[in-house]
Amino acid sequence: MTETRFSILDLVPVREGHDMRDALANAAAQAQWAEQLGFHRYWVAEHHGMPGIGGAATSVVLAHLGHATSTIRIGAGGIMLPNHSPLQIAEQFGTLDALFPGRIDLGLGRAPGSDGRVAQAMRRNLHSDANEFPRDVLELQAYFEGNPQLGMTATPGSGAQIDMWILGSSLFGAQLAAALGLPFAFASHFAPDMLDEALAIYREQFRPSKTLAAPYAAAAYNCFAADSMAEATLIASSMQQSFVSLRTGSPGKLPPPVVDYAENLDAMGKQLLRSMLRCVSIGTQTDIERDLGAFIARTGVNEVVLCGSVFDQAARRRSLELVAAAARNLGNLRAAA
Repeated sequence: MTETRFSILDLVPVREGHDMRDALANAAAQAQWAEQLGFHRYWVAEHHGMPGIGGAATSVVLAHLGHATSTIRIGAGGIMLPNHSPLQIAEQFGTLDALFPGRIDLGLGRAPGSDGRVAQAMRRNLHSDANEFPRDVLELQAYFEGNPQLGMTATPGSGAQIDMWILGSSLFGAQLAAALGLPFAFASHFAPDMLDEALAIYREQFRPSKTLAAPYAAAAYNCFAADSMAEATLIASSMQQSFVSLRTGSPGKLPPPVVDYAENLDAMGKQLLRSMLRCVSIGTQTDIERDLGAFIARTGVNEVVLCGSVFDQAARRRSLELVAAAARNLGNLRAAA
């Protein structure tokens, strides 16, 4: 049986009562801890116009994380490519590759990373056709390869050794990743509905490429671990509050945990959590190991990208430590350095 890798997606949460400087300092500390615990990669996602998420300037945040670490892979999970020109992203990630050679991942998505108003502000022109995103991905690949047919060279960028991924929360990303022979990561941490179908399509339609000889799939999964179920349930409530606030049109900073938050929600709130957070484990190390093992057995993914915004930083660190111990028993995760 193939060993499973384990990685981290950090939304760089901005906490109530704290600022962006605090969020970025916590991200660096968490990346260092993830590296010590043996996680494979550490990703940051591009979101815009959200007071509680600090990864909008993704490549800048990655430079910050790169300087704080030394061996763990770092990358975007992902860059919303329609917000940018392929040349800009080639230059940004070519710079990151020059700073941190052999450590840079670039996951690409086609969503705006926010709502229509932000998309308009980012892109100026929202008129596009369904083929633009695949064309942009191919153009970006060509910049990294130094293809002379482009008529110009991305400097930096040309020759950069970047691991490119296609991200998705629907079937489109699975089909594109399969057609291009690229690794595929599914956003099941917040949009789990099409996970199994997307993975099946990706594997069935995969075409080997010079990048990848066989399908390589990752899926995101929320984990909140503590030394007791009561503590794990409590720390999970901060992200639960954030999800409900976002979906009900009032996003804000990451709130402090609330005792019995999920139990005291109204029917609509409980349904929101059930539908969005089906890929989640809350509990002790034993609970996490059981749930992660079942998720891996069901999906057969090569890699699990672990998520979970926690308000208290000591609890966040302990949660990651317990998740690492569970993951170590399940797959390819070395002991802490």
